[in-house]
Amino acid sequence: MFETLTDKLGALLKRLRGRGVLTEADIDEALKEVRRALLEADVHFSVVKSFVESVRARAVGVSVLESLTPGLQVVKIVHETLTQLIGEKSKGIEPAATLPTLLMLVGLQGSGKTTTAAKIARFYQSKGKRVLLVAADLHRPAAVDQLRTHASTLQVPLISPDGDTHPLHVAKRGMEVGKRDFLDMVIVDTAGRHQVDTQLMDELATMKSAILPHEILFVADAMTGQIAVNVAKAFHEKLTLTGVVLTKTEGDARSGALLSIRQMTGVPVRFLGTGETLDALDVCYPDRMASRILGMGDALSLIEKAESNFTRESAQLMAQKIRSNRFTLNDFRVQMQHLKGWGSLDRMLEMIPGVGRLQKQIDASEVAKEMKQIEAIISSMTPGEREAPEVIDGSRRRRIARGSGTSVQEINRLLKQFQEAKKMMKQFSSGRKWGGGRLGMSHLMS
Repeated sequence: MFETLTDKLGALLKRLRGRGVLTEADIDEALKEVRRALLEADVHFSVVKSFVESVRARAVGVSVLESLTPGLQVVKIVHETLTQLIGEKSKGIEPAATLPTLLMLVGLQGSGKTTTAAKIARFYQSKGKRVLLVAADLHRPAAVDQLRTHASTLQVPLISPDGDTHPLHVAKRGMEVGKRDFLDMVIVDTAGRHQVDTQLMDELATMKSAILPHEILFVADAMTGQIAVNVAKAFHEKLTLTGVVLTKTEGDARSGALLSIRQMTGVPVRFLGTGETLDALDVCYPDRMASRILGMGDALSLIEKAESNFTRESAQLMAQKIRSNRFTLNDFRVQMQHLKGWGSLDRMLEMIPGVGRLQKQIDASEVAKEMKQIEAIISSMTPGEREAPEVIDGSRRRRIARGSGTSVQEINRLLKQFQEAKKMMKQFSSGRKWGGGRLGMSHLMS
């Protein structure tokens, strides 16, 4: 998300950082470029105007223009103002005083409500919460089946219509089951329409009054830009939203919805849908998002993803294996599986500070293909071969090649590069310098 906007703002701020002296004319010229970039990203014109005026009011002060690093001061102001625009602080879903916490998801048809309901369920399930999904979208026939499939995948309970034709009755039954079974969270998927209409709003308002949800989350397709903002305003006026979930944020088109929706509605963006899989849901942290938009990366989110996939104990065990030269192909496969749990390579790269431009030189699909091939080769080995690859002779290599759909030459390259990687890792862990080559998927397959 924001690839085009990040390129433009990142290049502009890089020029500003290198300036030892700035004048008001310099600031005005830079803000013209900021204004143009935001408008091209489909940020609402009133939001752009307010943003630019706010930055200028702070940037032309004596404390900035006469400081030793005026360029850096302006970059800091832009970052702070952008953070405030997105929402200042992230506000997660606070648990209700009396459980279960009831979430009601609303939005237009096609915005991704049903999948988002499952993603939120998975998000809180991973935090140890007991979650119930409620299929109250009876307007779209496939919605119930879709949510049933997701619930089965996640192994969470589901309340479905079961012959009931009134969505309100289904929602009430979900709340009753949540209370009876002492669950932590109940997530109600509601019906949508292709456009805002009186019937839809009345149905949702009636449901709200009957079940009294703790949170009403509006689900919007980020790719629709200003349409998402306008629809959010209409829902907010009728239902009083408490948060927004933007879906399909992995695309770059019309990414200004995120920057407009908070300012135009006063409702914070809680989550960002970043892909099709059920784990592709991120909490929206305004300060981190501002850093990513400005090309500064998002190291905190990267660290959190690492911590969620690697325990301290597993990391220490792996370090011991490396130091004692007991790191095997089986260990390597386990580490690859952990990395796959992080999400797409593109999402990881954009979190690393300073890698924005390098990311364009890396073909993520090729790296993913190489990782898949390496995993296929290792999986085609016997447990003994993974633990002691030196036993793999010519006939074994031919068998592994057939089993993995690769060639003997590719098996040879992997084994050779794995041995080199073990030596480098041992040198690195022992504190000795090591140079030449780079450790990574592309290196292993080169």
